[in-house]
Amino acid sequence: MAAPSDAPPYDCIVVGSGHAGSCAALSAAEHGAVRVLLLDKCPAAWAGGNGFFTAGAHRTAHAGLQDLLPLLAEAPARDLAARIDVEPYAPAQFAADIARVCGGQSEPELVRALVDGSRDAVGWLRARAQVPFVLSFNRQAYDVGGRVRFWGGMALATRGGGKGLMDAHFAALARAGVEVRFEARVCELIMEGGEVAGVVVEGADGVRDAVRAHAVVLCAGGFEASEEMRREHLGAEWAHALVRGTPYNTGDGFAIARAAGARLAGDWGGCHATCWDAHASPAAGNQALSNQLTKSGYPLGLLLNTAGARFVDEGADLRNFTYAVYGAAVLRQPRARAFQVFDARGAGWLRAEEYGDGVVEKVHAESIAALAQKLVPHGLEDPAAFVRTVEAYNAAARAFAATHPERAWDPAAKDGRGTLGLALPKSNWALPLEEAPLLAVAVACGITFTFGGLAVDARTAGVLGDASGAPIPGLYCAGEMLGGLWYGNYPGGSGLTAGAVFGRIAGKEAAKRAKEKSVGMAT
Repeated sequence: MAAPSDAPPYDCIVVGSGHAGSCAALSAAEHGAVRVLLLDKCPAAWAGGNGFFTAGAHRTAHAGLQDLLPLLAEAPARDLAARIDVEPYAPAQFAADIARVCGGQSEPELVRALVDGSRDAVGWLRARAQVPFVLSFNRQAYDVGGRVRFWGGMALATRGGGKGLMDAHFAALARAGVEVRFEARVCELIMEGGEVAGVVVEGADGVRDAVRAHAVVLCAGGFEASEEMRREHLGAEWAHALVRGTPYNTGDGFAIARAAGARLAGDWGGCHATCWDAHASPAAGNQALSNQLTKSGYPLGLLLNTAGARFVDEGADLRNFTYAVYGAAVLRQPRARAFQVFDARGAGWLRAEEYGDGVVEKVHAESIAALAQKLVPHGLEDPAAFVRTVEAYNAAARAFAATHPERAWDPAAKDGRGTLGLALPKSNWALPLEEAPLLAVAVACGITFTFGGLAVDARTAGVLGDASGAPIPGLYCAGEMLGGLWYGNYPGGSGLTAGAVFGRIAGKEAAKRAKEKSVGMAT
């Protein structure tokens, strides 16, 4: 039984200390909410939710390099800036990328709100939270022919990755006077007359307290860290996925929202899942290595399973548009494991933070046959099939190059350099694996976040009631808990941007409601 409280109500309570929750709390304070409380069930050492474990990448519509430079914590040197190519990324392109990778299933109003609000949101993050944006040279650009060319519609990241992002957030929350409590599990929404009137919070000592508030914003993450919910909604095989981020995203927020009559929405059978270091911890991300455990270099080489067979087109699209689904492809393979294989040419383009010495266990060999034998202790079950697969690929890549000499290999664009005669082609970046030394790394499926969530009003981020279809007064949602944006896949860097866009909206609307309720109480 929750202990009653005689304290005055908070203007706004935000549940979840990640990126979206921080944006919501900061926005509420900015728009006049005087007493803002941010709650998270995790200990302070795990503050930041999944935001901490990101690379800090933000996808936004923009007009090109000159439009992005004012956002940066530090401008690139003049000689470097003169060599940078960043194509404008129009709102229509952003919307088209979402439609393409999500199969046209995303809620149109949510997409419109995200796309149209993206540039303002990153500008707000820079101005209000002092987020240290940088150009993502290491993840989104290649130096080709003396030009530093950005690709995939994305150029912004944060200095220090997710840690730098969340450090900026917590400093901003402190400046804004937002109260933050950890080891505070929200286990119930207080409902009065069909409206949200606060939350019931359980502390580390197990004692429950009723904390009243005029508005509540749910930003408690998905259910990716709950093996039980993964089995139920994604399928039994998802018990074998490795958790990339916080172990505290276990779906609690959905349970309390449903108990309050909220409607579910979106792709409850889908999730964001990447190629992840096969030797990583299964239950939680590594706070020291964080996103370095991602292994996203597969377009530069091949992906083979433990039976020695390829199972995806490694060059189907730019990495931004395939990495979030190729983890699931790995999960479906024997032993839920695969090998990324590169020759010396491809390996030279790999990002050091993901593939450097001391970051990942690497297997080297001077030939394909020798590499296959060295991979047997790592789980390769059919080295002969492995050799046949790579040799067949090499022949197909050479045949294509011989008949299409005009197709130059270009890692910064979909170069159309493919294969000939393979049942499963490689559509771009198909170089034969023939220059020693050869390199292989073992990968598994790392689950990032789940796509299913709550139905919301795109204009207000208000959570919709299941019975009425109308917003539940006083209840808002942002971040991974928001359903209806992503189906089956998503364009890289969109999640943090969505968290900012809808977190800002939710915080603003929560503050507006708090003012209205305060006026009502005063009269």
